[in-house]
Amino acid sequence: MNFYPITFSPILKDRIWGGTKLKTYLHKNSNSQTTGESWEISTVPGDISVVNSGLLEGKNINEIIELYPEEILGKSVIAKFGKQFPLLFKFIDAKEDLSIQLHPNDELAKERHNSFGKTEMWYVMQADAEARLVVGFKKNSNQNEYLEALENKNLVSLLNEYPVKQGDIFFLETGTIHAIGAGVVVAEIQQTSDITYRIYDWDRVDGNGIGRELHTELALDAINFNTTDAKIDYSEVPNESSQVVNCPYFTTNIIALQDYYSWKKTKESFTVFMCTNGQFEVIINGEIMQYQMGDTILIPAIIDSFTLKGKATLLEISI
Repeated sequence: MNFYPITFSPILKDRIWGGTKLKTYLHKNSNSQTTGESWEISTVPGDISVVNSGLLEGKNINEIIELYPEEILGKSVIAKFGKQFPLLFKFIDAKEDLSIQLHPNDELAKERHNSFGKTEMWYVMQADAEARLVVGFKKNSNQNEYLEALENKNLVSLLNEYPVKQGDIFFLETGTIHAIGAGVVVAEIQQTSDITYRIYDWDRVDGNGIGRELHTELALDAINFNTTDAKIDYSEVPNESSQVVNCPYFTTNIIALQDYYSWKKTKESFTVFMCTNGQFEVIINGEIMQYQMGDTILIPAIIDSFTLKGKATLLEISI
């Protein structure tokens, strides 16, 4: 098998809060006015990504991992997760505020949902004027104070609201209350999980006057009531890979590509590139593959070196 950078057909999700930027800004093939998410690489049951080019075209990600586990995932990933692809990659367009929500840790998620928990990070790709994110408590809180604020519909008064701009990064541990605000496009990297506890939805209702389900009781023992320092300070170095997040579930570096970068790695883990700005090429053994903002590329673990060329900002994710 001649392995190559693998891309997948995006899985587009309509959401009550979604908009059109995934089409107009990130070139996704959507005709909807409320496309909220593009799942770029997923093994969530019912939403399994399918390869859209090359020798593996038409096979889904689970099938190619079953055929070539070590070549795709890498030895270290198999040792830790078996043949499971442990991450989910998304682009999100919030035309309106997302619900205020949180995610359970691995233990709770396994016990209640037979799922991974959901540690995640956001990279802000675009933000309208005065856009913001809601992340964590302003000061250490407790269950009683939280429930009283929830009942009085002033939960937001307890929470941090961060004004955001392009390039901001937030790392969200499980249990952290959060919401993406209106006017923000983010790249999201997370554990493979679709478990969300929605605790407040801005009193939003559908055309029949019905609000979305809330998970007040489930959320209580999953919430981290202490403050959290979620915003990540980092530096970009032209044509170098700079680490921005390192946690037990993934490591994310940022590459500020200005012309060339010689990429080298061990064969212990796959790598995923999410292009958040610009255009670039991957050159392997003289073969040139071209990509642009909004593309997500899986580099099989067996590929350990190539050249990046172009002007682009890339998130580089591995285990």
